[in-house]
Amino acid sequence: MEILDAYDLTGSLRDAGELVGCSHHTVKHYVERRAAGGVLDRAAARPQLIDEYLPKVEEWVERSQGKVRADVAHEKLVALGYTGSERTTRRAVATVKQAYRAGRVRVHRPWVTEPGMWLQYDYGDGPVVDGVKTVLFVAWLAWSRFRVVLPIRDKTMPSVFAALDVAFRRLGGVPTYVLTDNEKTVTVEHIAGIPVRNPQLVAFAEHYSVVVHTCVPADPASKGGTESSVKISKADLVPKDTNLREAYASFAELEAACEAFCEKVNTRPHRITKRPPVEMLAEERARLHPVPTMPHTVAFGTTRAVPANTPMVTFESGQYSVPHTLLGAMVWVRVHGRGADEQVVITHVDHDGPVEVARHHRATPGTPKISEEHFPPQPEGPLERRPRPRTAAEAEFLDLGEGAALWLTEAAAAGTPRMRVKMSEALALAKLFDPVEVDWALGHAAVHGRFAEADLSSILDHHHGRGARRPGSGEHRASEDSSLTQGTAAWARLGQHAADDAGDEVTR
Repeated sequence: MEILDAYDLTGSLRDAGELVGCSHHTVKHYVERRAAGGVLDRAAARPQLIDEYLPKVEEWVERSQGKVRADVAHEKLVALGYTGSERTTRRAVATVKQAYRAGRVRVHRPWVTEPGMWLQYDYGDGPVVDGVKTVLFVAWLAWSRFRVVLPIRDKTMPSVFAALDVAFRRLGGVPTYVLTDNEKTVTVEHIAGIPVRNPQLVAFAEHYSVVVHTCVPADPASKGGTESSVKISKADLVPKDTNLREAYASFAELEAACEAFCEKVNTRPHRITKRPPVEMLAEERARLHPVPTMPHTVAFGTTRAVPANTPMVTFESGQYSVPHTLLGAMVWVRVHGRGADEQVVITHVDHDGPVEVARHHRATPGTPKISEEHFPPQPEGPLERRPRPRTAAEAEFLDLGEGAALWLTEAAAAGTPRMRVKMSEALALAKLFDPVEVDWALGHAAVHGRFAEADLSSILDHHHGRGARRPGSGEHRASEDSSLTQGTAAWARLGQHAADDAGDEVTR
């Protein structure tokens, strides 16, 4: 810089050299270098042995779409008579590949989104809970960058549509467009590159007034928002060595972790917008259209018809009870949770909207899940026979009480002969004794199987006599006055006579 400054000041090569203390040839070199714009610094291109083979290398790179390896190209060149080194071949192949890709780079135009227009959703492999793999449903609202992460059991239509309904309600509205992959729940097939929509998805989209679009197959760059969200969600929620997260003990614990993750990412400033997504969502809600009050029925699961006489529905080889008031009605059945927390949820939709009518744990084949409150009071079965009087004598006997009814049932089961005669005798005894005592005696006889002719009167006499001697006593005890046991008074003077005689002898 001093040389050039001196030359600009003097306009002479020799004078500039004298001012800075160098040769005028050095001054000339730097002046010419500046005038040439740095072209003089470039190394002169020298011919190489591979130059005549470059067209063949370009052909191989074109055929392989830029994937051919340099070592493979070198072997082919040696077979063609090339005598250069492999290092030269590697440099030449790298230069040709760089030129090939330069003309085929996919240029991404920045996506300037509008509020309330686009929602993207995708799936990620979730953690294993109780030995069963789960799925992470990730929805991403484009303008506000608000994320909704939900754990679901699988990618079946009830699970996906239920997750979408929850996502819409968390956002507080429904966007105009939804973009997703070409799953079977969305696209049935492609004809001439045109996706054929699933009819149930069309009904779901009409219910929520949303247009569903799908990206180009095998082109994740067309929905990069959710791809990035899925990557971040898996890095934080799936237990790995990088996040030191422990395995989840239950599906409910995974749900809580997903809610905590959404709270964290939606309340911190976004890298692009420099604003928290929850604040931008408050502004975007004005551009979202309302969520229907009643969710689409596909979100409730698969339909099942309740039989006309049995309030049980069958779902995946298991039987589950529903309230008996739904006999003959249509219900929707779906699965919620995973592992030990897995539950079968049954929903009924009436004029007032959807109502969850039952929730059971998983049933196994042959062992149905039954809730007693789903069934009305059961009538008496064929084996539960209660006495029903048909004549005046039978009614008078049964009016004695429960003991009489028990005696009739047990005596009939034991095949007791002359039962009507014994019933008449019991009525006659009820006029002599207290009817309550007679009823007690009949019950006592039924319990102990005493159905002979005089058993009832014997029980009454014994009970009545015991009550007269010891009122209110529950057992018979002999008193000291009436006992026949020999007393111990005679034993008290045992040995006293001998001791008295010995004393008299000493005195003498």
